Amino acid sequence: MNRLQKYFNYRQALIDQYIKGDMTKREYLDRNLDAVLSLNIKPFRNVDTLDKALFNYQYYNAMAKDCKMGAYGDYEYQFNEQMDYYYYQKDKATMRALQLIDFTGVSAYHISVRSKELKNRLFEIVLLEHNNVILHSTNEAIKNRLIDEGVFEKGTKKSLIDYYINHRY
Repeated sequence: MNRLQKYFNYRQALIDQYIKGDMTKREYLDRNLDAVLSLNIKPFRNVDTLDKALFNYQYYNAMAKDCKMGAYGDYEYQFNEQMDYYYYQKDKATMRALQLIDFTGVSAYHISVRSKELKNRLFEIVLLEHNNVILHSTNEAIKNRLIDEGVFEKGTKKSLIDYYINHRY
């Protein structure tokens, strides 16, 4: 089993522990970040497989969330700037993943959120033919491409991982 598969298996074990209530959302985020960094793999430049795109998504998402948790006080601007960079890179990984599967077997829709900031902005992308991998974004270019591809549904739905999305950390 390669390092990417080991990471994805470990991440699933973390998710299972979080769902069972064995850890808080913050603990899950911290352990996921540790797992991403412990692989000693930098994000891939040549993203030619779905696994590489999904790893890049997870890497940048973990880094962005870490910045978000540290964005306060005198360093808030610096953390927010870095967080925006990581979310931008995460969106690039999202688009690459969608391109690699040619937008086939994809379902996307806005999700119900408690956050006023994310209301009517956050949407979920489900890769139906790939173990229902779930991605999230607020990126309008991705949303427009999903609409153009005919896979973005109208209306708002409850997230498949609502317990996670609407839980604060």
